[in-house]
Amino acid sequence: MAEETIYDVHGRATAYVANDGETIYLWNGRAVAYLHSGEKVYGWNGRHLGSYTDGVFYDGSGRRVGFLRYRSPVTTSVSPVKSVKSVKSVKSVRNVANVRPVRSTSISAIPLGDFLTGTSR
Repeated sequence: MAEETIYDVHGRATAYVANDGETIYLWNGRAVAYLHSGEKVYGWNGRHLGSYTDGVFYDGSGRRVGFLRYRSPVTTSVSPVKSVKSVKSVKSVRNVANVRPVRSTSISAIPLGDFLTGTSR
């Protein structure tokens, strides 16, 4: 799988899914989150952050917070040059996933970077 850029609600390249199809890195090379079972998004600290389906990332309230290019509702920017990936630390034990809320077409108020680092709570 090729690395895929994740864009925020304004079309800015914010993070990317590594070619392992699981690890999510910020542009500074820091692994901050990962996909589990193809649809659940977890922070590196083990906290369940939200979900991912068909190119769209959803926050814990079911609002859209990020997109792959083919699903972005706005024009996307050119991706910046990526920093060298830092060594991944050991993932924390995953918390139990929250019940998936009804997905919405509304846009989340949480910035994508905050969502992925788990600092939005």
